[in-house]
Amino acid sequence: MRTRLLPLLIVLMAGVLLALGFPLAASLAAAEQQHVVIDRIDDTARFASLAQFVTAAPVDPRAAAEDERLTTLRSELDRYHDLYGIRAGVFYRDRDAMAAAPRDWPVPGEGHGDQAFREALAGRRSHDPPQVWPWQEGRLVVASPVIRDGDVIAVVVTDSPTGQMRSRTLRGWLLIAAGEAAAMLLAVGAAVRLTGWVLKPVRILDAATHDIATGRMTSRVAASGGPPELRRLARSFNEMADNVEEVLEQQRAFVADASHQLRNPLAALLLRIELLALELPEGHEEIASVRTEGKRLARVLDDLLDLALAEHAGADVQLTDIASLAAERVDAWRPVADDKGVALFYAGPGGATGWADPIALSSALDAVVDNALKFTPGGEEVRVSVSARGETVRIVVADHGPGLTEEEMSRVGDRFWRSGRHQNVSGSGLGLSISRALLTAGGATISYAPNEPHGLRVTITVPRTAPAAVEGRTAP
Repeated sequence: MRTRLLPLLIVLMAGVLLALGFPLAASLAAAEQQHVVIDRIDDTARFASLAQFVTAAPVDPRAAAEDERLTTLRSELDRYHDLYGIRAGVFYRDRDAMAAAPRDWPVPGEGHGDQAFREALAGRRSHDPPQVWPWQEGRLVVASPVIRDGDVIAVVVTDSPTGQMRSRTLRGWLLIAAGEAAAMLLAVGAAVRLTGWVLKPVRILDAATHDIATGRMTSRVAASGGPPELRRLARSFNEMADNVEEVLEQQRAFVADASHQLRNPLAALLLRIELLALELPEGHEEIASVRTEGKRLARVLDDLLDLALAEHAGADVQLTDIASLAAERVDAWRPVADDKGVALFYAGPGGATGWADPIALSSALDAVVDNALKFTPGGEEVRVSVSARGETVRIVVADHGPGLTEEEMSRVGDRFWRSGRHQNVSGSGLGLSISRALLTAGGATISYAPNEPHGLRVTITVPRTAPAAVEGRTAP
């Protein structure tokens, strides 16, 4: 969930920062250009004042080439051009040059330069030039009128390069980008902390739910962190888990008590059946049928009691040699297999350790092997193999019996469930349920799959790392 929530928050924060960064960058570029334009306006105003003195000379300004005031204006324009690299000139209304630097520079005849000249002739300062961005090679043209006695007699024009202005704008943009990157890093760090704070109770709740789903009914959630809504959810979850555990405990107690209480009357009933059989002819079919059903009922009660005890009792998890235990159980069941004509053998290493309750694992493995031998016909084989893979040890019991269909595979292990094709095989339908309860209590799992070309493959998976409860118990 964090991998989905965190990118969403990062995208939203990046969108907000970009929405703020682009206007800020545009504002910075406009401010830099406005600063240059204001400087050029001041410069054109100064040159317009000098031009007014030139036009105020008693001689005709066009003929006064050697007039001292005109010389001063030209000198100022040349020095201005040499110092700043800005082209500047004073032009008459007919666009002839009064003075210009460089000397042969004409009035811009197109674009914004021409527009600025026309606006100045109308007696007003030219409008601000279009925005020049760092990737453009534009120039800034500013024009101001030279007014004498209320009439525009000339126009001062400056044509500025924009290299330095664009460099300053680009440096400002780099600072903005660095600030945005730093803000983004801070935002990502805050988002990581925020999602961790919000989702930590969710992860704990997920782990506790998994524990309860796998049979560890004592798992609970600490309702002390995260948002108020999640703390309320944690408290509600704990209340629900308490109620479920109480109901299951009542159910287990009822099953155990009922099984125990029924065993005595059933034993007495079976005894009376045996006594009654003595009064009847030997081989009486009805007595034989009643005796068989009575024994089957006794076996069901025994299995119910075993299931209740398996679900109720805690597991004594310890470091166990899984390979040695499996080989031992194969040896114990080999006489039964030989009697039925089934080849039962063990394949695997001489030793493979894992953390399990050895008694519970032995009982579960007995139930699985017994089930495999029941459904494997004579002449076939049942293989028990052990392998260590990564953090687990696997015990695989593979038989060559009739196997199960996909629908039956989804129900195998359910209480009292038996395949409709094998109702004639003795059993209560609780053996694999007992195995699952025994394994779950110790942190192991059991799964089922087809065994090619036919048969059933049962896999018991045992962890190779100590459970947290055992680590806490053995820690110094």
